Amino acid sequence: MNKGNKLKILIVASEAGPYVKSGGLGDVVGSLPKALIALGADVRIVIPKYKSIKQDYFLGTEFLGNFNTKLGWRVQKAGVLFKNTDVPAYFIENDYYFGRKELYGYSDDNERFAFFCKAVVDMLPFVGFIPDIIHCNDWQTGPVPMILRESYKKVSYLKDIKTLYTIHNLQYQGNFEPSSLELFDLPGYLFDNGTVEFYGRMSYMKSGLVYCDRISTVSETYAKEIQTPEYGYGFDGIMRAYNEKLSGIINGIDYSAYNPETDKRIDFNFTADSISLKKENKKQLRKQLGLEERDVPMVCMISRLANQKGFDILADAMERIMENDIQFVVLGTGEKEYEDMFRYYEDRWKGRVCSCMMFDDTLAQKIYASGDMFLMPSRFEPCGLGQMFSLRYGTVPIVRKTGGLADTIKHFDCDTEEGNGFVFETYDAGGILWALSEALKVYAMPEKWEKLVKNCMNSQLSWENSAEKYIELYKEMLNK
Repeated sequence: MNKGNKLKILIVASEAGPYVKSGGLGDVVGSLPKALIALGADVRIVIPKYKSIKQDYFLGTEFLGNFNTKLGWRVQKAGVLFKNTDVPAYFIENDYYFGRKELYGYSDDNERFAFFCKAVVDMLPFVGFIPDIIHCNDWQTGPVPMILRESYKKVSYLKDIKTLYTIHNLQYQGNFEPSSLELFDLPGYLFDNGTVEFYGRMSYMKSGLVYCDRISTVSETYAKEIQTPEYGYGFDGIMRAYNEKLSGIINGIDYSAYNPETDKRIDFNFTADSISLKKENKKQLRKQLGLEERDVPMVCMISRLANQKGFDILADAMERIMENDIQFVVLGTGEKEYEDMFRYYEDRWKGRVCSCMMFDDTLAQKIYASGDMFLMPSRFEPCGLGQMFSLRYGTVPIVRKTGGLADTIKHFDCDTEEGNGFVFETYDAGGILWALSEALKVYAMPEKWEKLVKNCMNSQLSWENSAEKYIELYKEMLNK
């Protein structure tokens, strides 16, 4: 560790809230550093300077200069901007790679993120910040440990940096044509001998797994699941081989940003001692969404509309779900077949189903604050943040027992009054219907339901505990 005995951490990611986010990764990189800083660490983040980041965020940002970054035969300029805020942030600038409408999904994503990874390492002496640990996240940053180990292993001030590689979703692996290795100016035998080769492709994720000092993923259960063929997406053998350097640390949420007592995005603020105000939020949401103004249970979903999130089994269950006297609200975008499905259901059950096929952060908060039940029937869920937000706002989760859902939700027991949701195991329509029926039974018992809602709101899922586990892991890495 550095002489000041203060842990120096650089968190490298392809997105970070509040600047830019497409999902849970952005939420994590936006909130974990605050909790680490509160524990006394010197933490900074670095992300690409995308075109889609609002210009307002760059007020007070300092341009530190630029340098050349070599990618095989190409030489590209990397600019570095620095914002000295509560979480100090660096932005890697290159309009050719990042001045585009979307974050991902381009045919040259291999080159774009090879540039980002090389520029991050090249940036360190340039900005005068040499961390003890570089904490990499997902495939876009997987090459960073490889670059450090293969290209900088003899550079005195870089060779001792330790690397942690966090898997947020193993399904997204960054597998590209073998020639991608040339972008890193590394010898071809690293592909030929299998070091970075994955089923005939060069894998950015595999380069992170092989070269990092430690691997973490975003829940303890998911760390076990990815060592099985069902959840490993081809990597299960590799994960079993690296079992000793693998840890599971559950994500948390920012309790100051998501606080029903102070949240300005909701109509009525409330606490666990004033949960009757949830009904006032529910009335307002009904009016806003054009739902029948009847006091019946409101089942909600806020999700990307994809098979992974359980929409295939929900499609099988929906007819029978709506046989119950409930209202159903879904907010999200995704696969066209599911968007069309919910539009059809909204038309069929007018006043009872509302399909909001969009992303709207304010509406999401109103739904969390208004709903009675929050449905997450995921096929797999590395961590899941939706169930944490719903707990915080007293909307009872109904989840499948997988990944982070299994680690955060305990099935409610009417007798002991312990538990904070409803959990089913079988990945089918029957599982959803059973769990929903259990929830509706308890909903019909107002005193039990109120106790359950209080259990939800009293669940402790802030970043504080998880950040302490990261600090322990960082120190363990440095002491090894």
